[in-house]
Amino acid sequence: MVEQRELELFLHLAGTLNYGRTSLECHVSAATLTRTIQRLEARVGAQLLDRGPHGVVMTAEGRRFAAYAEQALDLWASYREGTAEPAGLTGELRIFATVTACQTLLPDLLAPLRTQHPQIRLDIRTGDAAAALARLDEGEVDAAVAGIPKRLPQTLVSQTVAVTDLVLVKAPDTSSDGPYVVPARGLVRAAAFRWFRRTGVKPVIAAEPDGHEALLALVALVALVALGCGVGVVPRLVLESSVVRDQLTELAAELEPLTIGLCARRADLHRPLVAALWGLRP
Repeated sequence: MVEQRELELFLHLAGTLNYGRTSLECHVSAATLTRTIQRLEARVGAQLLDRGPHGVVMTAEGRRFAAYAEQALDLWASYREGTAEPAGLTGELRIFATVTACQTLLPDLLAPLRTQHPQIRLDIRTGDAAAALARLDEGEVDAAVAGIPKRLPQTLVSQTVAVTDLVLVKAPDTSSDGPYVVPARGLVRAAAFRWFRRTGVKPVIAAEPDGHEALLALVALVALVALGCGVGVVPRLVLESSVVRDQLTELAAELEPLTIGLCARRADLHRPLVAALWGLRP
């Protein structure tokens, strides 16, 4: 039988992915912690944690065992408190999303979570999309809805929420050959310059709108295009919500689409609130 203390040590280590830190904070020796994990792995019959050259990572079986451990400890706590059933999930879930994502994606994404776990408090934070994954990786938020780069950091995992085309747009009386209006930074800019290189275009840049909120930069971009400043590169998701959409002409071009995903730290998938959000995705 697995003891409560063993489950607590495993879950702490699953959260830190650092044997030294867990040993220090849980007041056990490194040898005791190692033996505890080895005993659990022997009982489970599978490796739960992988100690590789790049640090400690949880295996797929480790994530499954972490979910069991959380439930087991919750049931024990409920029994000790004299309740027949474990209490529903409570606490605060911090989610980063751009204003565009808040308006178009979050309502459908979070509705099932609110239905199943109404006591969870949602702290929605907005800001610069270019910094979304860094803020997640540093632990400022628990999850993020953001554009997914070609290479996602190994510490993060993602599930696709939406895919939106990138399109070229211009004002009716503007040349189709440029100059171009592109964001000052971020995935849209990177995709635009990959398209320039692939098609042999040597772009003249007319404007590079920037802002602390990426949506504001894209809104400014659409406005500059509508004023005739040049050809713009913009996600269709933003274009369709723009008040000047009817004033713009879309050009034929094959730009790569922008993938938007729900992202979390790999080490946090065992946490009840993150697991509840993650488990609602297909």
